[in-house]
Amino acid sequence: MFTGCGTALVTPFRRDLSLDEETLRRLVRRQIEAGINFLVPCGTTGESPTLTRAEHLRVVEITLEEAHGKVPVVGGAGGYNTHEVIELARDLEHMGVDGILSVTPYYNKPTQEGLYQHYKAIAGAVRLPIVVYSVQGRTGVNVEPGTLARLAQIENIVAVKEASGNIAQMANVLHEVPPGFAVLSGDDAITIPLIALGGRGIVSVVSNQIPAEMTQLAQACLRGDFAAARDIQRRYLPLMNVNFVESNPIPVKAAMGLMGLLEPVYRLPMVPPGASSLAKIEQVLESVGLLGRVTVAG
Repeated sequence: MFTGCGTALVTPFRRDLSLDEETLRRLVRRQIEAGINFLVPCGTTGESPTLTRAEHLRVVEITLEEAHGKVPVVGGAGGYNTHEVIELARDLEHMGVDGILSVTPYYNKPTQEGLYQHYKAIAGAVRLPIVVYSVQGRTGVNVEPGTLARLAQIENIVAVKEASGNIAQMANVLHEVPPGFAVLSGDDAITIPLIALGGRGIVSVVSNQIPAEMTQLAQACLRGDFAAARDIQRRYLPLMNVNFVESNPIPVKAAMGLMGLLEPVYRLPMVPPGASSLAKIEQVLESVGLLGRVTVAG
């Protein structure tokens, strides 16, 4: 399930800030038609902290309906309140998701033992496969390799989205965890080296824009064709980089708006990109041939 390229889906909103269900359905269909390997609705790229519980479940429900068993759906269920995360994970399990992606608690900065007990409690409450999401730059806490090794001994904790940006740490994680434990990149630009070290794929932001190409990059790496993967990376690295010219998901939604994929609407505290950032995004889209070329089919 957790192999290849999975898209951390953005959540489209209408101008009145309501959930844009029609556009979400089109975006999910576009992903599946492009050959994506799995989908991740309501992760942090999907602005999940700004969604109500009902909206969160509705986004996952729509994704499941459109996927219709064609690709696995891994619902986002993370946060700093373990009890609430468990309740959400149980709701998602009841809906029929194939797994959950659970970002580490943020702000309260738990110890490594606290992280272990947090994920152990979630794993004990559901039967779903769980992907630990470690992104210290956004949460303030790092899941260390030794902690992941402990977590990997729990039957339904099966993978990690490793977004530390630290290649040495990724190598240590791969050394510590058992072979069946999937290590996924959380950074598009690091997909190639992580898979070369033994990783299994990527939970991608840029695949919101280029799902076919990013899937091809991941699959090329998995079959050992790193020359083909480098060719794709060389072309789209500027896009991967510009997606973080401001805080994610501000740039990717702006770019998707310029591509005609959605209305680039954000909920506070997210706001549209500044003029200079928007100009950079537009320039990159034009340089890779995406500006005005892509639209969402009805």
